[in-house]
Amino acid sequence: MLGMDALLIIAICIVLCLVAYYKELLNLSGSIMAMIFGIVIGLAGGITWIFLLFVFLITSFAATRYKFNVKVKKGIQEGKKGERTWVNVVANGIVPLLIAVLTLDILPFQGLDKTTGSIFFLCAVAIAAADTLASELGVLSKKTWLITNMKPVKAGIDGGISLLGQASAAAAASYTAIFGYLIFVFVDGLSLNWLHIILIIDIGFLGCQIDSVIGATLETKGYVSKLTNNLMSIALGTIIAWLVIIWIL
Repeated sequence: MLGMDALLIIAICIVLCLVAYYKELLNLSGSIMAMIFGIVIGLAGGITWIFLLFVFLITSFAATRYKFNVKVKKGIQEGKKGERTWVNVVANGIVPLLIAVLTLDILPFQGLDKTTGSIFFLCAVAIAAADTLASELGVLSKKTWLITNMKPVKAGIDGGISLLGQASAAAAASYTAIFGYLIFVFVDGLSLNWLHIILIIDIGFLGCQIDSVIGATLETKGYVSKLTNNLMSIALGTIIAWLVIIWIL
């Protein structure tokens, strides 16, 4: 029988996804998938993990809607009104979900402790946030260069980077790290320090660059899709964070 905490988490996820659908942050399929992912992540990681995901959703949507008419004219908008689908949810949420599951005590093998899992979770969210803001704001730049050879390209091209996009990626990674740190330390009581903040910021920014490199190579040639690229960059960035923690921290 589910306890009160579990019922509260389920209720919060349902309400948040209904709001996301009503406000057109997600379409119907995206809202249902987000609800499923949110419930699993919430039951495994806790309410704070759901809250951080919701902050990511809100900030990403705000960046998406910023100068949306300009993006529509350029033909580079997301959805009809900036809404995301279930595929977007899976691409950006599958790694955080797996991290949450790996923190469960009921696993038949040694999983992640809550502190390490929380760090990896923030790294994954930081990458998703950095990439989203870099893409949604960077496309508005007047000067864009291809990340692999730094030749000028049209805004919105796979693998294109700009000063605005890079600054947006750094900002997104930073606020994810700092806000996540405050939540996990002062609400969940975890033992994180300034080195973890730096790690999360660096991984978030690096993951965005990985996304751009894949975009300029594999995605441009049609080997992967945009959303597969998102998943790959988040996964690779999180693996790098794991290696750093093992060898350095």
